Amino acid sequence: MAGRLAVIGSGLMGSGIAQVSAQAGWQVTMRDVDDASLDRGMSAIRDSLNRFAAKGKIAETDVEATLARINPTTDLDAAADADIVVEAIYEKVEAKHEVFKALDKICKPGAILGTNTSAIPITQIATVTSRPESVVGIHFFSPVPMMKLVELVRGYQTSDETLAAARNYAEEVGKTCVEVKRDVAGFVSNRLFSAILVEAIKLVESGVVSAADLDTVMKLGFGHAMGPLATVDLTGLDVMLNAAGNIYRDTADEKFFPPELLQRMVQAGDLGRKTGKGFYSY
Repeated sequence: MAGRLAVIGSGLMGSGIAQVSAQAGWQVTMRDVDDASLDRGMSAIRDSLNRFAAKGKIAETDVEATLARINPTTDLDAAADADIVVEAIYEKVEAKHEVFKALDKICKPGAILGTNTSAIPITQIATVTSRPESVVGIHFFSPVPMMKLVELVRGYQTSDETLAAARNYAEEVGKTCVEVKRDVAGFVSNRLFSAILVEAIKLVESGVVSAADLDTVMKLGFGHAMGPLATVDLTGLDVMLNAAGNIYRDTADEKFFPPELLQRMVQAGDLGRKTGKGFYSY
């Protein structure tokens, strides 16, 4: 049954999580650090809902009803009455620690403290709280309104009750869950994707194949809906650099070491679709 959700972060992931949760009847508090970020997040949600309505996938009346269930705020204390919190800020463990230290003091006993991290171990995030048994990975995929998968990740101390509550929530908002039973950096999805992507970039970097042809190999040869380079353009090269770097630092496995081309593209600001240029131009 729907309850109260707090989403920390109103970017691409946070706004998507807020949207699907509000559509499913949850009362959502969406928190970010400034009003400009919140305005962008709410605008993205309205645009997404309007596209669904235009395609006949939801009723026109559902647009306003969904928006009415989302309360944008810059006040982290607004998470105090949340049954579940999903943190969806950028992939820096120091920033996540700051948020979780605060949530530990703010949130009510029994609240589920979820993180949408794509690569940082859940146990590492949970260490700054007094309730590591209540911390769990709830990893949505982008774009959240379209992608059906959620990875539920057990930290070293995550309780069965926490995992079950996270599963109930994710399934209620329309997602299919897989359980990651051990807290390895990158979990399952990004362990696989990072390894593929690093090798893909190396092949392009060394002149073996073009970006477009490499993606064609993966689409037509292996049945992928998108090639890895088009996918990383969609998710953001900066996001992937952080994810691969986090996995490499945790494992010291060379296959995850971010290639020089990826590092230079991020330094140059070619981050993919959001900047208009990545491995492709938009």
